Amino acid sequence: MSEKKIIAVVGATGAQGGGLVRAILDDPDGDFAVRALTRDATSPAAQELVKLGAEVMQADNVDPESLAAAFRGAYGAYLVTNFWAHMSVVREREEAANLARAAKEAGLRHVIWSTLEDTRDHLPVTDTRMPVLQGGYRVPHFDAKAEADGVFTELGVPTTFLRTTAYWDNLAGFGWEPVRDADGTLVFNLPLGEARLAGIAAEDIGRTAYGILKAGDAYVGRTVHIAGEHLTGEEIAAALGRVLGEPVAYRPLSHDAYRRLGFPGADELGNMFQYYTEAADYFTGVRDLDEVRRLNPALQTFETWLAANADSIPRH
Repeated sequence: MSEKKIIAVVGATGAQGGGLVRAILDDPDGDFAVRALTRDATSPAAQELVKLGAEVMQADNVDPESLAAAFRGAYGAYLVTNFWAHMSVVREREEAANLARAAKEAGLRHVIWSTLEDTRDHLPVTDTRMPVLQGGYRVPHFDAKAEADGVFTELGVPTTFLRTTAYWDNLAGFGWEPVRDADGTLVFNLPLGEARLAGIAAEDIGRTAYGILKAGDAYVGRTVHIAGEHLTGEEIAAALGRVLGEPVAYRPLSHDAYRRLGFPGADELGNMFQYYTEAADYFTGVRDLDEVRRLNPALQTFETWLAANADSIPRH
């Protein structure tokens, strides 16, 4: 039997990377072995991966030497950054460049870079209806990733650009859950207007990445846009009501009202939701759910995700 191809997975204990780690481990007869990368190899989450059979190595996106060691001998890698850990465009660009250079120096054959659209293609910085952030960005966690795409291309790294989207999981811990109105009604109030939101279960990002790796060279150099389902706010609220056992009303905030909520990142997320609504035809249109399902036959719908995760959704 030939030796398995090692895939180094950045953020292996996180939402996206964890999905890929488990997809590889769930396919013991497949062509790949996993090297799970984490900033703390002693953490309970990392040790759980050891128990499941993963090789675990300590590596940090801000430490190029650790990345060089982690990528050595690997066939490919899944590369992701966590903007919300620092909320800095400068840091985001630094981490992406470190990952791209380390992948190039290691001679990796297939890299999947978890990225997003440049929202300024639809919401130019000359648009006065919303704030310009961090010196020239509309939605920094989108735009900085999109800028980093060019680094991989310039260095000649054999890359699949995996354009992701909103996690259904945000309903269980990112402030997207329904809240009770003054009259006791559960209300889903994200500022989506009448647009459809392209959402996905976070683990399905990693599982779709596994489908891309199995397809091999066919996806090198390509951009793949993914989602699990495209739903309106009304449809999300109705599904929440069914699984939570009581009606959930959809009463969307305006984008300005969301930006005024005042929590760290509210202005950025308000801009993001404005992008989701104003560029909805583009954003959902490029995300071909049939193609995603071919790569990941077990792709979860929102209802499927809710059935497994209803208990994790707070009800205030």
